[in-house]
Amino acid sequence: MIGRLVGKLAENHPPFVLLDVNGVGYEVEVPLSALGYLPKLGESCSLFTHFVVREDAQLLYGFIRREDRELFRLLLKVNGVGPKMAVAILSHMSPNEFVECVRGDNLTRLTKMPGVGKKTAERLLIEMRDRIKDWGAGDRESATPELLNQSAGGHSHLEEAEAALLALGYKPQEASRAINAVYKDGMGRDELIRLSLKGMVKTK
Repeated sequence: MIGRLVGKLAENHPPFVLLDVNGVGYEVEVPLSALGYLPKLGESCSLFTHFVVREDAQLLYGFIRREDRELFRLLLKVNGVGPKMAVAILSHMSPNEFVECVRGDNLTRLTKMPGVGKKTAERLLIEMRDRIKDWGAGDRESATPELLNQSAGGHSHLEEAEAALLALGYKPQEASRAINAVYKDGMGRDELIRLSLKGMVKTK
């Protein structure tokens, strides 16, 4: 099991990144919520990882925080939820927000996420209720991730946010409209992606 990777960020093509670890390149899929915490290309990057082996592929999923990976693994235990859906859920809401949805039986919010139908949302609420019973969400997410990227400019943020939304399957017009609706000067990439996604979910 590959549980953590530390190397240089060689490529960043949402939702995939390439980490150069002592000359070996690891392609890792990350939730879009992690994009704002990645460093510049060529700088050191650390990701907690989950390794999936299938008959036709070997896949790595990466997370900035250990608790993100923990929730990802809990989601995989839900009937009908695979890695792609688990990553999509973590792309649209933080562990805190997901735990609040489950504890509040917020079926409506879950079904607004792309790919999550009513039956899947119901299974998530039922099967995750006991699993997150002791989840200390406030304590787990109180610290800011160390790899917050503070160097990228505003235009770069806009381009990367749009690329991230396109990678999720949204049309260019939808992505552009959602970004323009929430963008403010000085807004970071991660916040821009998160607010754009929330805006599109609300309008569906």
